[in-house]
Amino acid sequence: MPKTTVSRRKSCFLPHAPEFGARSATPLSSANGFAFASRARSTPATTIFGRITYPGYEHLEVEMQIVELVPERYFSYRWRPNAVDASKDYSAEPMTLVEFTLTEAPEARGTLLTIVESGFARLPAERRAEAFRSNDSGWSEQLKNIERHVAQP
Repeated sequence: MPKTTVSRRKSCFLPHAPEFGARSATPLSSANGFAFASRARSTPATTIFGRITYPGYEHLEVEMQIVELVPERYFSYRWRPNAVDASKDYSAEPMTLVEFTLTEAPEARGTLLTIVESGFARLPAERRAEAFRSNDSGWSEQLKNIERHVAQP
């Protein structure tokens, strides 16, 4: 990973934003393809903990700090990416910022979902490249999951 790379942007087109918003109350629900389960409400200034539900990682707990939530438009949270060694305490490490932005795309008759994760440059050097690589492929997979979810009748 080049030292100047600090964020990763991924995008996909979805149905109209209100439909997407009505069908997925929060991007954290496992029902819409995100591999995370929590019983907590996702409101700004809240820290939530939950289990990763992605096969092979179910033993891991993840912490997310909700930053901002604008219904049907924007959602952001902070977390520690690729914290997959259950024997290690990652709590002192910096977090990255994940942002979901929905913008109208009339030419596509739908909505553009853009996901940006930034802050990788602040991660410990020994974890940075792997966190960036695994999250790049992870967000690609999550976009596919979201597209499948919103395509369901």
